[in-house]
Amino acid sequence: MSVDQAPSDFRMPMPGDYLLGKWEEHNWRNVPGPFYGALTDNCWTGRLAAPAHILYDDEQHSTEFVYRQPRNEADTYKVLYAAVNDPYAGYACDGDDHWTPDSVRAWWADRRRLVEWIDRATARWLASERSDEREIVEGLNLYKQYVDGELEAHLRAYIFWLDQRRVPLVGEILPGLA
Repeated sequence: MSVDQAPSDFRMPMPGDYLLGKWEEHNWRNVPGPFYGALTDNCWTGRLAAPAHILYDDEQHSTEFVYRQPRNEADTYKVLYAAVNDPYAGYACDGDDHWTPDSVRAWWADRRRLVEWIDRATARWLASERSDEREIVEGLNLYKQYVDGELEAHLRAYIFWLDQRRVPLVGEILPGLA
């Protein structure tokens, strides 16, 4: 169910009631940032709530992961709505407590593995007869475009955040990823 389809009387529960994912179980495909999917459900509800942020892996249990961190309040609400709809409560938002500048750089350095996975999953799901699997290809294409485009700048800003615990000011030099 998308945020737009939520009942008008829907009240978001407290995050501590549903953001219970464990870092040790996070999906390696999650983009570094505060939000991540760990052992989530396999009902494929995340993209209904936040298609610009959530994808599914293609392993046995098809867990959900965050491929684009939210950038504003509306995006954050969509990711939280995806999380609240996960019956396993496998999302979390404590990534800032776990990511370090070095681990973000290591994740970025291993992006070839990610792109290879995106290409394999795209080929698999594009050939599927199921429309829900073919729909994921759109998200995979967006993820690949993000990796090839804006993601580097976002990760550099995130490393700044991890170091300084503040948003960089206009004109401040961002740390490198190498």
